[in-house]
Amino acid sequence: MLLHVVARGRIGRGPEAELVARYEKRIAWPLKLTELPDQGGRVPARDPNGVTVALDERGEQLTSVELAKQLEKWRDCGKRECRFLIGAADGHDAADRDSADLLLAFGRATWPHLLARAMLMEQLFRATSILANHPYHREG
Repeated sequence: MLLHVVARGRIGRGPEAELVARYEKRIAWPLKLTELPDQGGRVPARDPNGVTVALDERGEQLTSVELAKQLEKWRDCGKRECRFLIGAADGHDAADRDSADLLLAFGRATWPHLLARAMLMEQLFRATSILANHPYHREG
């Protein structure tokens, strides 16, 4: 299953970009990163056999293991793409939230979108590591 991160805002250079690049290299699953301007831009067509996860402070707060199990479920059900949407400063519009298969929150705090991107990449690496029985994740 392709993990596709669609993020508003350009990451440029800096510590956040270094973190994203570090985890991008470590994720063993197929991965695609798409950057869009803060407003406008063309969102890539959604795979009809895919799922969409929108990062939103009002979303579900899943543990790393729960996220891994959700990805595993979608993968094993034959989903070809899991798209993760990261909004700009004002988040997502109602249509994006309503059309998402899952709203995912990294806590109730509001995170800068560049930091949220790095956090998502780490969680994707952690989830895929859990599914591969890699010792990276330590629970408890």
